[in-house]
Amino acid sequence: MTTYHFALASQKFLFEEEPFEEVIKERIRHYEEQGKERDFWVIKEPAFINAPSLKEACEKTPKPCVAIVSTKKQFITWLKLRLEYIYVGEFEAPSEEIPDALQSLAA
Repeated sequence: MTTYHFALASQKFLFEEEPFEEVIKERIRHYEEQGKERDFWVIKEPAFINAPSLKEACEKTPKPCVAIVSTKKQFITWLKLRLEYIYVGEFEAPSEEIPDALQSLAA
């Protein structure tokens, strides 16, 4: 199993009220310059928040939501400092509760 770290926020907050696109582009550029493989994903309406163990995350995040998921805790900590009004946490997958860490419920 892999431990995934995540940041959750409403789509409206991330896409309309914050310079989120700029933040992600900056991070992608940094990874490319360093020759690093990307270890984060942006998921609209992530399925993992419906897991019973993440009930609090689901309840505290306005819908529709978006998740930034990473295998690096440092990246999510950096996002929390940069964006401030986001919910952060972690989970392990694949598991019975979360078979696909990156699954989206968006149509």
